[in-house]
Parts: sequence; structure tokens; C-alpha cells
Amino acid sequence: MNAVELDPTGDAFKALEPMERPRPAPGPGQVRVRLRAASINYRDLSIAWGTYPAQQDAPVIPLSDGAGVVDAVGEGVTRFEEGDRVVNTFSQVPPDAPPSAPRQALGAPLDGTLSEFQVFHESGLLPVPDSLSFEEAATLPCAAHTAWHALFGAGTPVQPGQTVLMLGTGGVSIFALQFAKAAGARTFITSSSDDKLERARALGADETINYERTPDWHEPVLERTDGEGVDCVVEVGGTGTLGRSFQAVAPEGKIGLIGVLTDADENPNPQMLMQRRGHLHGIYVGSIDHPRDSFAAMNAAIAANDIQPVVDRTFPMEEAQEAYQYQADQAHFGKVVISI
Repeated sequence: MNAVELDPTGDAFKALEPMERPRPAPGPGQVRVRLRAASINYRDLSIAWGTYPAQQDAPVIPLSDGAGVVDAVGEGVTRFEEGDRVVNTFSQVPPDAPPSAPRQALGAPLDGTLSEFQVFHESGLLPVPDSLSFEEAATLPCAAHTAWHALFGAGTPVQPGQTVLMLGTGGVSIFALQFAKAAGARTFITSSSDDKLERARALGADETINYERTPDWHEPVLERTDGEGVDCVVEVGGTGTLGRSFQAVAPEGKIGLIGVLTDADENPNPQMLMQRRGHLHGIYVGSIDHPRDSFAAMNAAIAANDIQPVVDRTFPMEEAQEAYQYQADQAHFGKVVISI
């Protein structure tokens, strides 16, 4: 089969090389999927740059998010049959381990989804919502599930009429915007691009803030909420934005800490979070205890609300390096996908 391999000791995106590998065979309880699309997350860039915390030295097939068609099933499989359209979960049972083994992440340390075929345990797959293409479904495992968990899994779920702030217009933030609007929330979003803010308004953003023109973006958030702040912040920036998120959150509100996209010269002061009796939740994709149940609930919401994932651009598999660079340039709005 054709695949792309990343040598994590190589020169960043230049270390992505097309190659051939033997087509894997499904074992007991396993399903082989003919993958049709995969999507890129910031985590994948970090692995290629050598900055990811759990870095490894061995070459690996990258990417954690994919969708395709069941090509073959192993002995004892009951959830799927050949021809089913499926999407994988972010973490999987290692291929040579028993089903009870701890799950590990695709794309490092496990081989990921940037290949024509991949084998998954049946517990690590879900049906693709009927309304979604393979390219759209391939955006769900990491970005969508992370946004879903920040809004509805961690802490108190967002309720109709509450306020939600998204930072930036990448995959997680745009999914959070779509989910929050579907839940009846009033939505705020930031960007350095007026064009991207206009696109966000077309998706239903109620309040938009250009953080380049307004570096202290928490101030208009407070002004537009009568000094209260927002009930939920989807925080993808990290230490460089967290201090402002502490000031923007409402009393008893929550912050879902997801990303590390910014740097800061000093650690953010948590005093305002303490004064507001706010809640800070570390988010690592979806539910740790019941990832498949949480993913299924998200898919049901996508189907019920006719939510279409926003795919900014799709690259062919042979242009994986260009796809990575496009993501790294932060020119995208929503998700970057690679067709397989």
C-alpha cells in the first residue's frame, strides 16, 4: 500500500516521505479500513518539528484523524461489515495488544492515518454521519471532539442563552462556534483577519473581535456582556492568552485549556480566575473514560443540527509537505484535509 512516513529526527516537513508498506491484515476483533481522507492538527506539526512532549525517534505514519470504508473484518467483529463508512477515534488499542490494553494516540506513538489502509480495533471506529463526505468526517476525531468536550464534557455543559468565547478560527474554534450556536449560545470569536471574522459571522458568530487591532480583547468581551464576562472560553492560545481569558470569564464560568499556540514572557496571574471563582479544565481531545460514547453523542448532534464541518482546503496525498506548510502558515479557516 502507499503511505507517507515521517522520520521525527528529520528536517520538519521535509521528513515526510512517500513510501510503500505491506497492506495490514485484520486480526480478531479488528477492522481494516481503506482510508479516503485524513486531516491535520497542530499536534501533527509539533511532532514534525520535534517539539511534541511525547516525542519518539522511530519513523511513523503521521496524522490521527481519518475516514474511509471498511475493507475487511477479522474474526469476531460484530459492529461493522465490509462497505461501511467509518471514522476513527483519536486513541486506539495498539494493533498487537488485547482489547483491554491502554489506548495510545495515532500518529505517534501508533502509526496514523496517512496511508491507503489501516487496521483498527472495532471499538476504535464509529459510523460516519450520512450527511458528511469522507473529507468532512476526517476532521472529527481530534478537533471536533476536543471542541465538543470543552463545551459539553468538561465541567458544567454549556446551556442555551449562555455566552461562549472562541480564540482564533482554526479547526477547534470553528467547531466550537458551530456546536455552541446549535446549543443556543451567544458566541464571541477573535481573529487577526477581518476576512476570517466575516466568514465566522456567516457561520453565526454574534460578536467578533480583531485581536491585532484590539490586543486587550478581553475588554470588549466584558463591555459586550455588561461586565460579566463569558460563561465558557475555548482557550487554544496557551500561556500568551490565558491571562486575558482569566479576565474574560464570568463568575463561576469555565475555561477549556486546549492549545499551546502562543508564548509568553511570564506566567499568567491566576488572581482574576480566583476572584471570579472560575474553573480551569485541561482538555486532551474527548472523554478519557468513555471516548466512543462521547464521540457518538457528538455525531448525533452533528446529524440532528445538520452541521457541516468547515474544510478550508484539500491536498492530494503526494502534497503532504505542502499541506503541512499551509497549516503551519495559519492561512486556513477551519480544517486542512489530505485526500487519500
